[in-house]
Amino acid sequence: MPKGFVIKNATLVNEGKKFIAAVFVSNGIIEKIDKTNSVPIPDGYDEIDAGGLYLLPGVIDDQVHFRDPGLTYKADIYTESKAAVAGGVTSFMDMPNTVPNTVTQEVLEEKYRAAAQKSLANFSFYMGANNNNLEEVLKTDPTKVCGIKVFMGSSTGNLLVDDETALENIFQYAPTLVATHCEDDATIDANTKVYKEQYGDDAPTRIHPMIRSAEACYLSSSKAVELAKKHNTRLHILHLSTAKEMELFDNSIPLEKKKITAEVCIHHLWFTDKDYEKKGNFIKWNPAVKSESDRTALFEAVLNDTIDVIATDHAPHTLEEKERSFFKAPSGGPMIQHSLQAMLEFVHLSKISVEKVVEKMSHHPAILFNVKNRGFIREGYFADLVLVDLHAEQTVSKQNILYKCGWSPMEGVTFHSKVDSTFVNGHRVYHRGSFDESKKGERLLFER
Repeated sequence: MPKGFVIKNATLVNEGKKFIAAVFVSNGIIEKIDKTNSVPIPDGYDEIDAGGLYLLPGVIDDQVHFRDPGLTYKADIYTESKAAVAGGVTSFMDMPNTVPNTVTQEVLEEKYRAAAQKSLANFSFYMGANNNNLEEVLKTDPTKVCGIKVFMGSSTGNLLVDDETALENIFQYAPTLVATHCEDDATIDANTKVYKEQYGDDAPTRIHPMIRSAEACYLSSSKAVELAKKHNTRLHILHLSTAKEMELFDNSIPLEKKKITAEVCIHHLWFTDKDYEKKGNFIKWNPAVKSESDRTALFEAVLNDTIDVIATDHAPHTLEEKERSFFKAPSGGPMIQHSLQAMLEFVHLSKISVEKVVEKMSHHPAILFNVKNRGFIREGYFADLVLVDLHAEQTVSKQNILYKCGWSPMEGVTFHSKVDSTFVNGHRVYHRGSFDESKKGERLLFER
């Protein structure tokens, strides 16, 4: 067995800088970063020549739905973590709307036990809140759980929090970060009634952003911000989708000091309502993909630090489910295998720098959630690393999609960057289409 390995000649992208260096890894930890790229390699170390490649810290995706347990006909921890590492994602945070809903500490810990056996990436799971489980929420250990998830809008099962007293209590007493899905149900219900009367069962998908409207988003997001300010809650609002919501956030203070933070997802940066005609239900997400002006505002908010992190809301459904009529087709879609490639495509289009991509997908999730020793290429940190070829093309097709559902809204897209290798805790789990599944990912810990 080798004592460790050295990645030589790669261009590191880390903490706002690019430079060629050698990275020494032993026992899953980055032990040395040699900026001279000339330190002799110790006996017993393997050498990986990464000349021409970029070395990034692994992506931390703070919002996924891996459907495990209970909905594993759509996806499961093993299949989706495999897709994740193929896409350069080394850590994920999974949502509580599984079956059973993750609303007790017992169910939460069972998910952790299952992931330890199955996940190729590092993992954390949100504790779910509902109208009646405050006692269970308060038992959550902030050092071992990423956050509390509150659905302030439609959800699966018993996870909608619409009782005012319950909401107040969660925001006042939550022991750690509260992450919210913000859409106003009353507005959505009223809009749905109007469009069902107009279209019946033949409704086109393009009405989705009219039903789950910008108004519905803003009403709920502004309420969450109001509650957070009232109770001094550590609030993180997920998958923002409108220009108007950007006024709720402050980009004048550093991330470390923010109490209220913001996330945007790949699909809201990539698609607009013009894409419904071609993509239909395959880009039906909640919140809805909205207008070109909304997308432009979201991208600007990423660049000016109004939005703090970029994630996926990876939420697979089967092809059969997505091919149903609009009102019967579920919302959500897979994205985790292609999230980094999508953002690097924007680098190729000169819309964002690779340093900014790393900041929003690796550094900032680590800071925002206080993830212990991950998210950066630093000595003493876990070797969660991604080697990327910024000059290799890859076209998304049925043949190279790894999701259990077997489809992607990115099918037919040709990316001009490609993930070469992914290292999780110093283990090269993915390399040019092949996987080494001999080691599993680890539970994320948090310095809180």
